[in-house]
Amino acid sequence: MRLAYLVCGILSICVGVISIFLPLLPTVPFMLLAAFCFARSNPEWEARILRDPRFGPHIHAWRQRGAISLKGKIAAIVGLTGSGIMGLVFLEGLVAFAPAAVALICGSWIAIRPNA
Repeated sequence: MRLAYLVCGILSICVGVISIFLPLLPTVPFMLLAAFCFARSNPEWEARILRDPRFGPHIHAWRQRGAISLKGKIAAIVGLTGSGIMGLVFLEGLVAFAPAAVALICGSWIAIRPNA
């Protein structure tokens, strides 16, 4: 099981690094997942992520209070809103409402999280 967590953590780091350069792909959730996996497989790597000045504060805020930074909330809600609108414009039938419904549910959850 430790090996599975280790592989998942490494893959999360890889996707997180790629997402730094790709717009609309969030970085911090992948680093959160990597920290979670490394806590169960390689505590030294977990400590390294927690010490990172870019990701460590976000991970600590999430672990302690379930908090998301205001900048992160705004970016997520703007992205979700754009996806919902694009679904309404480009999709047909009832399926057109699916992205908007997901955006509304997820955006509402993000909005009520405490600010980091």
